[in-house]
Amino acid sequence: MQTLNVSLVQGATRWHDAPANREYYGELVRRVAGQSDLVVLPETFLSGFSNDTRVSAEGMAGEGVAWMRALAGEVKAVVTGSLAIREGDKVYNRLIWARPDGSYEQYDKRHLFRMAGEHTRYGGGSRRLIVELNGWRILPQVCYDLRFPVWLRNRRLASATAGMDYDLALFVANWPAPRRQPWRTLLRARAIENLAYVIGVNRVGVDGNDLPYAGDSAVIDPVGEPLVELGPQEQVVTVAMDPAALLQHRERFPAWMDADEFTLNGV
Repeated sequence: MQTLNVSLVQGATRWHDAPANREYYGELVRRVAGQSDLVVLPETFLSGFSNDTRVSAEGMAGEGVAWMRALAGEVKAVVTGSLAIREGDKVYNRLIWARPDGSYEQYDKRHLFRMAGEHTRYGGGSRRLIVELNGWRILPQVCYDLRFPVWLRNRRLASATAGMDYDLALFVANWPAPRRQPWRTLLRARAIENLAYVIGVNRVGVDGNDLPYAGDSAVIDPVGEPLVELGPQEQVVTVAMDPAALLQHRERFPAWMDADEFTLNGV
């Protein structure tokens, strides 16, 4: 594992305006060109979190995915965030992991936010995605997934160097300010219980439903301490993550060796 330079892009997403968001977030991302290995954007960063995006959802061959792939090549870093993507008669809240070489991976949000009716309008995912970057094993997730520890459980793997399924869990989000305390608390809980780093990137500003967002994007270390916490304004911050602290903590405190054995149906 090598040092991983991660840029958190905490922006004020424009409501239902993909061209404006491509211009806006493109400018923010270009600030860290040549400085970062991984650039993280919020959930549904081209539209805002809205059930109405079903109407304008693009396919995988649309402008949104193409833009992410091109931007990743331009800044020579992985670029990730989620988009509303249509496949047939279903729309998914889909995280795209776009690499500089043009290749990509995808993860469909599994847990759909029923309090906003997301579960009635979007298709849910069924497959966890783990990607590798600089020797790190990374679990990308979307917003409401943060509340479900069984889905996020860092599994014991005999073949893994440190016995763990992943080293970093990453959450892209549109998490409103009235629920900011659960956001901050759950990021820490997921880091502690899974002996892993956790990154959460949220948006700021007020959306088209008049919901305010306080940001609170953060990088949390495996003992639950923040390496960085952002405020309620637009910010782009790059953090250098050293794997030594993670590996040393797992060696000193190998709680993963005492974890209960079980399997999750359908995974």
